[in-house]
Amino acid sequence: MSKQSTTRTPRSEPSLSDHSAERSEASVSPANQRLQRLAREHLMLHFSDMAAYGEGNEVPLIVEGEGCRVTDAAGRRYIDGLSGLYCLNLGHSHGAEIGEAAAEQMARLPFASNWTVAHPPSIELATRLAELAPSNLNRVFFTSGGSESVESAWKLARQWHEANGQPQRRKAIARRDAYHGVTLGALSFTGIPVCRTAFEPMAIPVTHVSSTNAYRHPRGDDPEGFRKALLDEIESEIEFQGPETVALIIAEPVQNAGGCLVPPPGYWQGLRELCDRHGILLCSDEVICAFGRLGEWYGAQRLGYQPDLLTFAKGLTGAHFAMGGVMISDKVAAPFLDGRADYLNGLTFGGHPVGCAVAMKALDIYERDDVLGNVRSNEKVAEQQLASLCDIPIVGDVRGMGHFWALEIVRDAETREPFEGEVAEWLLKDVLSEKLWEEGLVCRLDDRAEPIVQIAPPLTAGPELFEEITQILRRGLEHAAERAGERG
Repeated sequence: MSKQSTTRTPRSEPSLSDHSAERSEASVSPANQRLQRLAREHLMLHFSDMAAYGEGNEVPLIVEGEGCRVTDAAGRRYIDGLSGLYCLNLGHSHGAEIGEAAAEQMARLPFASNWTVAHPPSIELATRLAELAPSNLNRVFFTSGGSESVESAWKLARQWHEANGQPQRRKAIARRDAYHGVTLGALSFTGIPVCRTAFEPMAIPVTHVSSTNAYRHPRGDDPEGFRKALLDEIESEIEFQGPETVALIIAEPVQNAGGCLVPPPGYWQGLRELCDRHGILLCSDEVICAFGRLGEWYGAQRLGYQPDLLTFAKGLTGAHFAMGGVMISDKVAAPFLDGRADYLNGLTFGGHPVGCAVAMKALDIYERDDVLGNVRSNEKVAEQQLASLCDIPIVGDVRGMGHFWALEIVRDAETREPFEGEVAEWLLKDVLSEKLWEEGLVCRLDDRAEPIVQIAPPLTAGPELFEEITQILRRGLEHAAERAGERG
């Protein structure tokens, strides 16, 4: 089965319909041909089938962005229905404004580390993030991205337990199908076999429990029963592992991999109670969900719980700088502040002053333009628009919140029978991806669990963009349903 496919789907929009010759010339221009050759000879793409870009098959080249759309090297425009990679929360139109803040900081102080020293931008940003966070999260450790944030949270958990006289707490619990990063530490928490198998044994002993995919759970139609079943499973796993050996439970507020898996009401409060009862730390992995994706600054606020640790990255700078971090509760910070322990972790570019300046300006824009309010106002529109696609025979489920949505694709909507194996790969990669490519929508097609189509546009998008995305998805999904019917 394919790992994933992010469609980069060119489409001739009405405003460009008279310029097909110009686009054709652009695509075969010497400059474009040179870039194609150099890409094939020197560039390794991430999570990509490099063999697919042999001679004659072009690497998609995105060269410009504006608002919620991007343009490729041939002049064709796409809807950025995935916010780059769940990170370009402010869209493509704030680069000049944010760039000014970066240039000012570069002129003043281009670099200083947070290794035993501090600088004003990191202090100001840490303070601002703490002011926005749940009340118990008052300290920040900065990183360069999501995987580093997850590993940093784990190191905090391990050393916190050791400082409290429990060095035997070396295990963690995460969820199946969840993606927490692919550096070797973070990969231990990731519950996707295709990402892990080549690198086993894992660095950290992690056991994986059920995700919150209500559509696939026997009790998913009963929210209370579903919540109880999930929490009972986790408690059983804690007991099996030995409560005194478990250091951390890590989960996303709404799980990305598997397709925007929303937890049942009370689930996170139940996790909090389990952790408190058994002396385990609770980590909310918000690399995707923080900074407005769910309509609040942090997913923990949207779902009403207090984690001990909260990881973040992507949306902090609106993808204008590579930066992440960990929000740390007063409880977890205590032994590192009173001399019982030293936090043995450091990253050269963690808390980079230019990144901090970029993040501060991005937060200014979030607040000035009421971006979070925009997400909240769009949520019902997005749900209604995407739910209208359920009349297509292969659409089994629509789920999500904020600007974070997924459609699960099935062979039979009545029985919920999934597409599997080669058929699933064919349908997503060769049929649906190709059609969406023609229609002009960047989204994610993923069959690492059940096949899904995922939509997560910039947080600046309006209702009309969700309507346009839905129209494109309808054309693509109806085409895929027809092809699936022909194949049988």
